[in-house]
Amino acid sequence: MYTVSYLSLLLSSCLSLTAAVPTSPNTLPPVNNNVVNQTSCNGKQYTYQQLAGYGFIPSNARDSFGDNLGGWGSAIAIDQKSWRKLKNGTYTGTLYAVPDRGWNTQGTLNYQNRIHTFSISFTPNTKATGSSPSPPNLSLTYQSTLLLTDPKGNPTTGLEADPTGGLSFNNFPLLPAATFVGNGFGEPGPGGKSISIDAEGLVLARDGSYWISDEYGPYIYRFSRSGKLLTAIQPPRAFLPTRNGSISFSADSPPIYDPDRTLIPTDPESGRSNNQGLEGLTASPNGKTLYALTQSALIQDGGPDNPFRRQARLLQYSIRNPNKPILEKEYVVTLPLYTDPTSKKTPTKVAAQSEIHYLTPTQFLILSRDSGFGRGQDESESQYRHIDIFDISSATNIASPSFNNAPDGSIASSEGELDAGITAATYCSFLDFNVNSELARFGLRNGGSQDAGLLNEKWESIALVPVDGKKGRDGEFFVFSVSDNDFITQDGADRLP
Repeated sequence: MYTVSYLSLLLSSCLSLTAAVPTSPNTLPPVNNNVVNQTSCNGKQYTYQQLAGYGFIPSNARDSFGDNLGGWGSAIAIDQKSWRKLKNGTYTGTLYAVPDRGWNTQGTLNYQNRIHTFSISFTPNTKATGSSPSPPNLSLTYQSTLLLTDPKGNPTTGLEADPTGGLSFNNFPLLPAATFVGNGFGEPGPGGKSISIDAEGLVLARDGSYWISDEYGPYIYRFSRSGKLLTAIQPPRAFLPTRNGSISFSADSPPIYDPDRTLIPTDPESGRSNNQGLEGLTASPNGKTLYALTQSALIQDGGPDNPFRRQARLLQYSIRNPNKPILEKEYVVTLPLYTDPTSKKTPTKVAAQSEIHYLTPTQFLILSRDSGFGRGQDESESQYRHIDIFDISSATNIASPSFNNAPDGSIASSEGELDAGITAATYCSFLDFNVNSELARFGLRNGGSQDAGLLNEKWESIALVPVDGKKGRDGEFFVFSVSDNDFITQDGADRLP
């Protein structure tokens, strides 16, 4: 037996991104004499120089509303205008983060969705070694929390969406919603009905609003500076979960006050799989184009089972007019496979993606990982935990009625084989979280004993900032990632409404 208080753990790695075209990965020149891994993806060279730092937030920290400050590794974004390099070599900036739907290990609950703000202080340690590891050198200081509401100012909720119906507002599509009893936490109350959001992606808009992608819809929402819902993007019909011939936003995640509630069928008949919605969200630096990627394949494209759920779909929207987003293009990203040594029945599994990040108009970072390995899990050694790269320059644009307009519009067989004539994005392996020689420089590791040095399971976010503290014209960047601790702690709290 062991007792665990999960930390929200942060890592920062140093990358070099250039446009050199090598003859082979083995001929690439080292950058600053530090090279953990190098790759070339469609003519662009990428170098993982080293792990530059780490830090954590205690699992029992509270936000300004008294709730446990957990789960916020689901998505992060660093305000590029705030990023500074000080004369002493320390970096400062402002980081925004969204938790997902709240503590839900015993059932979903009426947790109001929110955006947290932190200040960053980061002093890279390039001289740390495994024999002389660095203490934490990446500090986040909690600043504030913004609560999210529907268009009329009513709180949103993390409760699982109703299996049928939703909420309607003028100039909005039908929105996933939860009808709850009592206060939605299993305590007495008047009951109610609120928009259900399982937040997984975050983009800071240039006008100060926030784009958030979710898993229930799966939808993309835009909220104002004050937290009020302004826009909702409903994806094509093929993405919407369907049960018994109708749209069904439920994800088979019963509420805490009714944990034995059953859903028939458990999995949707088409559309996004349960808890596999628009996990990845990013935007072009000019704020004109938004990209969202499903966590794995739609039901009709090979989901929800391993190893067939590889064909994730990437949506590209024009948001030049943020009030009227337009679907421009759609692509397929074939996710990587890994071998699960603990599974005899299905050892080959899909490394579902947890986040994407814009690099160029055709290339993106993607965080793909295994599940069930790490601190607090039965197995401590992760098999696949990467920030990789995909390139859409030669991929087929599948934004067409035949693939999108019908509930069962598919691009692959039930075993995940792409239809003839469809070319997926080029996928390039890159940054491995699990390199123990790098982790050891900060007293961390992958695998082994269940203690504070063991990496958490759920790494779900990416942020990229320039090493020069300015525009990054030298091609060197820090990539930040944060783990989602699922709100697990020994002494946390959730505020009752």
